Amino acid sequence: MLQGIRIIEIEGLGPGPFAAMMLADLGADVICVHRKGKKPDGLAPAQAILDRGKRSIELDLKDPQDVEPLLQLLETADGLIEGFRPGVMERLGLGPAECHARNPGLIFGRMTGWGQDSPLSQSAGHDMNYIAMSGALWHSSLPGTPPMATPTLVGDIGGGALYLVAGILSALLARKDPASDGCVVDAAIYDGSAHMMNLLMTLQQAGQFGHPRGENLLDGPHWSRAYTCADGGHITVQCLEPQFYQVFLKHMELTDDPDFARQYDKSMWPVLSARLAGIFVTRPRDHWAAMFEGSDACVAPVLSPEEARDHQMNTRGTWVQTGAGLQAAPAPRFSKGISKGGDEGTKWSLPESPTRGQHTAEILRDLEDLRR
Repeated sequence: MLQGIRIIEIEGLGPGPFAAMMLADLGADVICVHRKGKKPDGLAPAQAILDRGKRSIELDLKDPQDVEPLLQLLETADGLIEGFRPGVMERLGLGPAECHARNPGLIFGRMTGWGQDSPLSQSAGHDMNYIAMSGALWHSSLPGTPPMATPTLVGDIGGGALYLVAGILSALLARKDPASDGCVVDAAIYDGSAHMMNLLMTLQQAGQFGHPRGENLLDGPHWSRAYTCADGGHITVQCLEPQFYQVFLKHMELTDDPDFARQYDKSMWPVLSARLAGIFVTRPRDHWAAMFEGSDACVAPVLSPEEARDHQMNTRGTWVQTGAGLQAAPAPRFSKGISKGGDEGTKWSLPESPTRGQHTAEILRDLEDLRR
């Protein structure tokens, strides 16, 4: 879908590379500027999944002789992604002013935790810190336990990378003249993770949220939580609507129990949660999964990525085992003109990740040809 769009990614960690990978998945020509001389480590393996479908050039951005080729490369680009602290790109001579002087239509995508101009903009932070301060972590655990969300998904990816992708795509769509209508996209994980709270804030308008943890529509009821099973596995239950709750009770042989009939009585939630915990722990996870599968009870097992790969739901080809390891296929799907590596069905043949600097000579040669 993004064929003909070129994005330059300045190597970073987490949400920036993820955003660039998603744009590459959607068909864009993404060139990652890897740091010259940097060795693979525990955070950046030799051929990272996040680099799939990209091309790689190694440059030292502290060397003016390498900055100039990057500026020339930006002249050919539609967008840039960088994830440094505010001011770093400017100190390198690669800020919006310098880049727009070379390419007025460039979409300058900036990925930070706290934003470009907030009181904490120069402070270090990570996923959990940003979503804690934004309010997004507040309802993430059961009452009496410290809040804990799935690492990176709410902040780095949901509130960060996906908002940066949306911002870049919006700016590209808004360009009336690619030669002059550039802009800066300021994507802060703090902002995005707060913005994602608006569904819950709508529930708060209706009086269903805003109470202490454990007393809200989705973080306290016995029908909205995960339970431990006999084998140590877990099963999730979230039958919010009365008709689905009745299906759940029927499968659990609790339809005639007067206490379970009080679905929305908050005073009963702790008691009924304890009763369900006592039931679920008597059987292994897969027993319960088989019992509820295909029903409207809104019950599902908690699977590891490897288990999800082997589950019948993976007929969609969502999880793909490659030589580089297990990885998720591009999303969303399109009826035609889908991204690189896909076909018109549900299976994906994912492009490989480049080695660091693999395309340096090729990219520099192309720049030289353009200057002739």
